[in-house]
Amino acid sequence: MLQQVNGHSSVSDAQGGESFREDLQEFLSGEAPLHQLDDLTKVNPVTLETVLRCLQARYMADTFYTNAGCTLVALNPFKPVPQLYSPELMREYHAAPQPQKLKPHIFTVGEQTYRNVKSLIEPVNQSIIVSGESGAGKTWTSRCLMKFYAVVAASPTSWDSHKIAERIEQRILNSNPVMEAFGNACTLRNNNSSRFGKFIQLQVNSAQQMTGAAVQTYLLEKTRVACQASSERNFHIFYQMCKGASADERLQWHLPKGAAFSWLPNSERTLEEDCFEVTREAMLHLGIETPTQNNVFKVLAGLLHLGNIRFADYEDEAQPCQLMDDAKCSVRTSALLLLLPEDPLLETLRIRTIRAGRQQQVFRKPCSRAECDTRRDCLAKLVYSRLFDWLVSVINSSICADPSSWSTFIGLLDVYGFESFPHNSLEQLCINYANEKLQQHFVAHYLRAQQEEYTVEGLEWSFVNYQDNQTCLDLIEGSPLSICSLINEECRLNRPSSAAQLQTRIESALAGRPCLGHNKLSREPSFIVVHYAGPVRYHTAGLVEKNKDPIPPELTRLLQQSQDPVLKVLFPTDPEEKSQEEQGQSRAPVLTVVSKFKASLEQLLQVLHRTTPHYIRCIKPNGQGQAQTFLREEVLSQLEACGLVETIHISAAGFPIRVSHQNFVERYELLRRLRPRTSPGPCSLSLDEGRSEWSPHTEEATLQPLLQDILHTLPALTQAAAIPGDPAEAMPAPVYCGRTKVFMTDSMLELLERGRAQVLEQCARCIQGGWRRHRHRKQERQRRAAVLIQAAIRSWLTRKHIQRLHTAAMVIQRAWQRWRIRMACLASKELDGVEEKHLSQAPHSPSSFPLPQAQTRLLGAIIRLWPLGLVLANAAVGVRGFQRKLVVWACLQLPVGSPSTYTIQTAQQEQAGVMSIRALPQGSIRFHCRKSPLRYADICPEPSPYSVTGFNQILLERHRLSHP
Repeated sequence: MLQQVNGHSSVSDAQGGESFREDLQEFLSGEAPLHQLDDLTKVNPVTLETVLRCLQARYMADTFYTNAGCTLVALNPFKPVPQLYSPELMREYHAAPQPQKLKPHIFTVGEQTYRNVKSLIEPVNQSIIVSGESGAGKTWTSRCLMKFYAVVAASPTSWDSHKIAERIEQRILNSNPVMEAFGNACTLRNNNSSRFGKFIQLQVNSAQQMTGAAVQTYLLEKTRVACQASSERNFHIFYQMCKGASADERLQWHLPKGAAFSWLPNSERTLEEDCFEVTREAMLHLGIETPTQNNVFKVLAGLLHLGNIRFADYEDEAQPCQLMDDAKCSVRTSALLLLLPEDPLLETLRIRTIRAGRQQQVFRKPCSRAECDTRRDCLAKLVYSRLFDWLVSVINSSICADPSSWSTFIGLLDVYGFESFPHNSLEQLCINYANEKLQQHFVAHYLRAQQEEYTVEGLEWSFVNYQDNQTCLDLIEGSPLSICSLINEECRLNRPSSAAQLQTRIESALAGRPCLGHNKLSREPSFIVVHYAGPVRYHTAGLVEKNKDPIPPELTRLLQQSQDPVLKVLFPTDPEEKSQEEQGQSRAPVLTVVSKFKASLEQLLQVLHRTTPHYIRCIKPNGQGQAQTFLREEVLSQLEACGLVETIHISAAGFPIRVSHQNFVERYELLRRLRPRTSPGPCSLSLDEGRSEWSPHTEEATLQPLLQDILHTLPALTQAAAIPGDPAEAMPAPVYCGRTKVFMTDSMLELLERGRAQVLEQCARCIQGGWRRHRHRKQERQRRAAVLIQAAIRSWLTRKHIQRLHTAAMVIQRAWQRWRIRMACLASKELDGVEEKHLSQAPHSPSSFPLPQAQTRLLGAIIRLWPLGLVLANAAVGVRGFQRKLVVWACLQLPVGSPSTYTIQTAQQEQAGVMSIRALPQGSIRFHCRKSPLRYADICPEPSPYSVTGFNQILLERHRLSHP
């Protein structure tokens, strides 16, 4: 039970607080299960705990998409869900009148952007920003969105235009496997991790048909070609070649089965992405013919053999490093595949050329073993990065439409997620810098949406305070001093830079910045940047060299000497550059990696600012890639990294509790009981009046006085809950009543809930007393009614029993009387009728006629023997021997004569025989019969229709006696 809050107690105990939270959660969530909440903004209160619970409940219910305001949260299911991305579902979202009312899906975002383009409302161009860490599903999401646009944006009117649109769509879709093969790799977190950022621009014409696309890439991780972390792999294309090449291609590319390459670790693992035929077919559709493909794969095979070149430590510094014993074959094979001269290749890797002085004198200096390895890796990275850029340009030339044929576009941005590893260098700094810029763009867009809602509701935007990440961006890119400017300055200085020196300079130049920190206990030179997603420690070792990304000129000149068609395209000969080198003229300063990335990022943000942004945050439920496994700690870290936690904080800084007027009145109208009894003013109603007039369908004008009455009780609630002597607690929390919603903070909601609990407790006591009284009276009435009913039932049952007995007796009596009368009638009719018949048939009757002799004898026997059959059939069991003979003799006392003269004896002749069936035997003969001599004396009142009665029965009895 919720505890009562009075002026002397400010908070309830832990148990009461827990029950309060459960009851509050039930109210704020509208009594709906968490997995049914399609939008995280509907989770009240908006806290990290409730957001995690909602996401977990939806994930366990196989619901992987959830709205979070203007953002779509996508959880990786880690299992095939074909029906979730079927073309039928795409068409369903496309044909829906209001797709936002359907379940959250990436198709909802896709359809919204497509309809925004059709509406021509500024800004017409749309952008979808897909973010998340490696393995969260960014690549799959981008791929599904491209398929969605290929399906819904293809409705040409003619057959020719249909074929053209189909070809364009197929090329756009074929760009994915090519870019994934050359730009994705298997990492610890994901088997198909994108190692570059890309912005795909889907071009739409005035008829809302997709006419082409353009791809722009950012920061390819080219160091992966020559350096792979433990348990990770190189780019997919190398493994596809080694596993999918035919026997002839293996001979041509010098890739025998079982060959070991140092730049090809974990080659025994087989992944779904190792599909060489798919990559080749996609390249063919993009216009890369088979001979060109073979040249590309031959160059890649040459890079694999280049990685097997190993150098030994030199004994004499004046002499170049010697090759390892097993490296000579690798040098020869690599030079053969790259179509480079073997000796210049080896010389370029081991000897550095230096130009000095005004006359540009050339000096040749042997390189150390480490420098040789660096130059070898630099050569491989240079070739692969140029090859990747060439593939992107080929894809763009194949799928990009003429500028005059399209007017709007939909952009898909697939970028790195926030990264923080044990060892972070320049790559992580650039990635997190990009995420900071995108987070600022997201926060600005989200706050703009918040401002629009507050403006509609009539609230002022100044009420909401939030923490901006501009201070962190100033630390990274600010002017005049920032981390990027200091690193670039170190690159411009013609001096060797040490890691400790760079750390000291950053800490001294940027001291006092709130987002800069340092770890004094660390032995390695480093600095810490406090990002919006958390602090990250960056090591300064190798930071300047990576930023310079030096490419020795002799490596470029060496590759320009290649006779390979692909390398000729990648490294064309520039006569002007060659003449400038010979004349020693100064060239434009080389841009650093940070400068290039910053420029491309600024260009990207300018594009995004001119579009309507949509956000998809991909979340990985667990690091093991297991389905139906939700690890809250890992999900929490990703929510922080992608900025959703910051979004929640922004919502909490304003008014996270937003309740409609009707729901507010429904829940808190009973607080009017706490208001002092005063005469009702123009904006207040009495309790009875308010209760009688208010209903769930009350109009807005009627709700306003009720709202004012409820809000007028807040000062009394604040005073009751305040701690004595603490004036801060006595100040009421802000509550703002908008046009359709009531905006409040968590503290005000808790205050309202305390007052509601107090009123409910009072009401509960009244209800309990009334209920007990009602129950006691009801039980007493029920007891009296039960006694009355029992007496009535017993009386009724007794009467019914007596009535049944009386009725049965009357039935039996009537049946017995009818049976007795009927039996008497039947016996009289049968026996007396026979006597009358024989009396009427006298021997001397004029109407008589003589019978045949046989019949006359039979009739005489029947007349003479029937008394015998009657007596024997009904005699007692004990009549035996002599008595039985006497009976027979007495029955046979009939006159002797002709059969034709037999007559029935009259009364004068009763001494000689039996006159009738009812006459008793004459003489000393006594019948010892236990039952009546009549046939019907001992049978039931309703005899069977098959029974034999009357005179025929007497004959049958006689027949039975004659056949014992």
